[in-house]
Amino acid sequence: MVTVRCLLSVAAVCGWHLHQFDVNNAFLHGDLEEDIYMRKPPGYNKGTTGQVCKLLKSLYGLKQASRQWYAKLTSCLLDFGFSQSKADYSLFTMSTSTSFTALLVYVDDIILASSSMNNITAVKDCLYDRFKIKDLSALRFFLGIEVARSPTGIHICQRKYALDILADSGILGCKPVKIPMEQNSRLCKDEGDCLDNPSTYRRLIGRLLYLTITKPDISYPVQVLSQFMDKPSKTHLTAAHKVLRYIKSAPGQGLSLSASSNFELIAYCDSDWASCPDTRRSVTGYCVLLGQSLISWKSKKQSIVSRSSAEVEYRAMAATVSELTWLRFLFADLHIEHSQVATFYCDNQAAIHIASNPVFHERTKHIELDCHLIIDKILEGSIVTMHVPTHLQRTDLLTKALPSSLLRSHLLKLGIVNLHSPSCGGYYGT
Repeated sequence: MVTVRCLLSVAAVCGWHLHQFDVNNAFLHGDLEEDIYMRKPPGYNKGTTGQVCKLLKSLYGLKQASRQWYAKLTSCLLDFGFSQSKADYSLFTMSTSTSFTALLVYVDDIILASSSMNNITAVKDCLYDRFKIKDLSALRFFLGIEVARSPTGIHICQRKYALDILADSGILGCKPVKIPMEQNSRLCKDEGDCLDNPSTYRRLIGRLLYLTITKPDISYPVQVLSQFMDKPSKTHLTAAHKVLRYIKSAPGQGLSLSASSNFELIAYCDSDWASCPDTRRSVTGYCVLLGQSLISWKSKKQSIVSRSSAEVEYRAMAATVSELTWLRFLFADLHIEHSQVATFYCDNQAAIHIASNPVFHERTKHIELDCHLIIDKILEGSIVTMHVPTHLQRTDLLTKALPSSLLRSHLLKLGIVNLHSPSCGGYYGT
C-alpha cells in the first residue's frame, strides 16, 4: 500500500492519467507446470468408477493458482515491453523518449498510470487480447480506497469501508468522540473479564488494521489493541468501540496528496520508551512525506527491551532510514530524480549525536550492528539529521495517545483532511 500511495502522489504532481481495470476469472488463466488431479465433480457420472480429472488449467482453491496467474501476467507484461521493479515486484514500468507508463497489480485489480493516453489504450488492448478484462475507466475506487481527483491534487479515503464497519458493529448511531484513545491509557493483557466470543473482537481489529491504510491517526490505538487478539477482554472491546466512535466523527477523513508538492523526502521519527506495561518494550513511530504528501508511516512495538530512551530513539531512526532507502529505490523505478538529501527529523539529541558520531563507547556497544546503517547513510550524504522540538514532532500520534487539540494540529500538518466536511465541500471533483 505504500507503493500505491507513492504512485498516486507522483501521478498527482506529474499530472499522469490514472485508470483501473480488473481481470475476470484471473486464476483460471494460469498454466500448470505439474500434474494435478481432482475428483470428478458431483453429478458427473460419465466414465467408470474411480476415474479422476487431470487439470489443464489452475482452479480457484489450488495453492498454485495465485502463483501461476502472476507468472502468466508477468510474462505478458514483459513481452509487451514493461520492466519489473526490484523494489516492489507488483510494480511494472515502461519508458520511452516521450512517455512513461507504470502498472501496479494487486491479484487481479490493476492501476495503470501514464503520461500518455495512447499508452494506456495500447496496454489495455494488449491485455484484452490475452485475458478477459473489465475496463473501469478513470481510477475512482481501488481495494476499498476511494480516490477523488481535482487540479489541486488527489484525495484518498475509505469512507464506505468505515461506515460498513460502524454498521456491522451496531454503533452507526453512536455519539462521536474527538480522540481515538484516552491519554495515559495503559491496557494490560489480564485486564477485565474475557469475552465469551473473541472472534468478534478479532474480526473488528482486523478490519480496523485495513482502515489504517488512509487513517494514520488510528494506527497507534489499533496497534495497541491488536496485541490482545489471543485473549481479548471486555475492557479491550470497550477501547476498540472508542476507536469506532472516533471514526464516526469523520468517516471521510483521509490523505490529501498535493499536486503542487515537490519530490523531497522528509522523515520524522519518534518513540515511547517502555510504554508496554506487560513487556516493557517501546513503541517506534515514523512517517515519511514526499514534499507535502504523506506516503508512509508505521506504529510498531519494538522486538526487544531497550536500556535507555536514547537507544529507543536510535532504533526508531534505523527503521526510518531503512524505509527511506527502499523509497529511493522505488522512486528510481518511477524515474523520479531524487538527488537532494533526505531530511530526517528527530526530537532526541542523544540519538542524533550517536548517529553523527561513529565512535564505539559504552552507550552503543550492546546495540545490534544493523542499527548503525544510519551512520553509513549520513557519511554517504543521502540523509541529514535535524533536531525538532517535541511539541512539533508530527509522529507523536503514532507513539502515544494525544489530546484533541494536539491531534488536530498534527493531522493538518500531515495533510490529513475530511473531504466531506463543509470546509472542504466541492474542493475535489468526484
